[in-house]
Order: sequence, then C-alpha cells, then structure tokens
Amino acid sequence: MELRHLRYFVAVAEELSFTRAAERLHIGQPPLSHQIQMLEAEVGAQLLERSKRWVRLTEAGKLFLDDARRVLSLSEQAVQTARRAERGEAGELRVGFTFSTPLTPLFATVVNRYRQRYPGVTLTLRELSTVPQIEAIANRELDLGLVRPPEVAVTDAVSMTVLRHDPLTLVLPIAHPLAKKKAVAIGDLRGLPFVMYPKTAGTGIYHQIFRLCRAAGFMPTIAMEANEASTIIGLVAAGCGISVLPASFSIMRMGGVCYRPLADPEATTTLLLAQRKDEISPLVAAFLAVATEAAAAQ
Repeated sequence: MELRHLRYFVAVAEELSFTRAAERLHIGQPPLSHQIQMLEAEVGAQLLERSKRWVRLTEAGKLFLDDARRVLSLSEQAVQTARRAERGEAGELRVGFTFSTPLTPLFATVVNRYRQRYPGVTLTLRELSTVPQIEAIANRELDLGLVRPPEVAVTDAVSMTVLRHDPLTLVLPIAHPLAKKKAVAIGDLRGLPFVMYPKTAGTGIYHQIFRLCRAAGFMPTIAMEANEASTIIGLVAAGCGISVLPASFSIMRMGGVCYRPLADPEATTTLLLAQRKDEISPLVAAFLAVATEAAAAQ
C-alpha cells in the first residue's frame, strides 16, 4: 500500500465522485477507478459503493477514511519535521559547559537567544570540565562544548572557535594585606599558600597558574585543593590561602572574601566553542552562528 493510494481514496471519499476526484488529483478517471479497486483488494474490504449516479462510503470505508487521513497527516508531519531538522530547527542538541561558563553574561545570552530562535530544538546542557568535554565531543556524546583552553594535547577530531577573552582575578581574604591594592601582580603572590583545583580536574587554569608563576620567577605553594569553585572561595574565606580564578567567579559574593584584578597582561583566559571537525549538523551550525553573533556584540 502506497501513500498515493490513500490520497486517491481520500479524494474520492471527500468528493463522492470519481469524476471530480480525478480532476482534483489531475489524473484520468479510469486509472483512478483501477487504483481504488487495487486498494480494496489489498485491504480485503469494500470501501466504496458505486452506481452510475452516486458513490457512497461503506461502513468499512468510513472507518478506513479516518485512519487514512491520520496516516497522511503523520506522513506530512514527518516531512515537515525532517525539513525543520535540515534547517536546524528540530532535533536534540547536546552542549557541554565548564563550571565558570554560566557566570558569564555571554552564556545566558546565547542560551536564551538560541531557545527563542529554535524553540523546536531540545537543548540538553551538561556541566563538565574542559578535557572531559573534548573527549565527549570526539566520542559523539556531546555535539558542542563551551570550554577553556586545554593544557593537554587534544584530538585532531575537535576544532575550537574563540568566543571571548576573560581576565583572571585574585581571590583573597578581605583582611589580607594585598586586599588594599587596586591591582595585584603575580609576583606579589610569591610564598603565599594557594587553594587550587586538582591537577586531575581537567581544567586549564591549574596549568595556567603554574605558567604565570614560573614567568614571575617562582613556583606556587599548594596548600589545599578542591574540585568546586565555590569550595575554593569558601576555603579562601576560611583563611586557607589565596586563589586565582576566572573573573566571572567574582559574581559569587561570600563573607570574608574579596577579588582583585591581576596586573599581568597574560593573566587572561579564553572561552572557546568546541565541535567536531567533520560536523555537518545544521543544529551545530545554528548554535555556532548564535554564539559568535552574541560574542561579537559583547
């Protein structure tokens, strides 16, 4: 049974005339009559009663008409869904993001704008550090990732688009002597205890702190490690040390803690959008367009 057979039947059932149905379908009346006979034979039931003056639906035909209309409607819906997906307007898009990304205004702008433009797309967001995101993208477990620069070699299967550059900020107890400064140089942190992410956390900032400290002529002293930025900031408030984080975390206000800019020009981090190099999905292309547009406007 083909969809055209259902369309032929629906036309005859609605017109109750083979002549008018043939005109509506732009085919000859004899071929239409033949196709309906073939459909009835395949169904195994008489769907139409015919005479030289009238055409009527049988009881089987009335029930068949309801289902035929539903099938045709679903087939049209399937076509429209496929076309929307081809335009990036339907389907599921899986996007990863680092812990600091939601604290940047760009994140909210991109997600809100994408949802408004593509309401038919299911946007699934997943929080992961940079390296696990890149691995998930390469393994097709994620489609895109909002990441920071990785300090380890990444697979050639993943490409990066720069969205924005963010300064790093010093996190320190409010009573610390350096809190009196408007900006602090990395060299001023020599000998101070650091509270940091673990090396195994998959965040690029661990290696960046070491790189900045080496450039200033010393190695950081790690006093404590924590996997969550809020925990790091809480440990700083408790007097366990100082820390360096992306400036977006300065929105997290906590008693006993203050934030100071770092004077070193190299004390910045980059927000990147990672994707597979061989990606051809219109969903990915649409999200990338929204993200780059929003980043250019900020």
